Amino acid sequence: MVKEFAARHGSALRSLALVGGLLATIAAAVVGAVLAVVFAATVAVIALMASALLGFAGLALRARRTARARTEGVIEARHLGGHHWVAYGWNEPR
Repeated sequence: MVKEFAARHGSALRSLALVGGLLATIAAAVVGAVLAVVFAATVAVIALMASALLGFAGLALRARRTARARTEGVIEARHLGGHHWVAYGWNEPR
């Protein structure tokens, strides 16, 4: 009996199903929009962190290059134990 009632063109159940489908479509669109915003924000944060990482890597490479340039006058010393040290490179001409 319900099948026959719902099968007719002017049925109230058909219009309720249409309204339910419309509400489900709107809900799915809203959820999809919220997820798109969340994932876009995630990508933006990842891009910001990656650019900060590249900036710090550049600063580290610059500091490493500067530290290498300043080691010209440094001599090498090795600890032999106790109070004994041996220094190398102090008598080389500059």
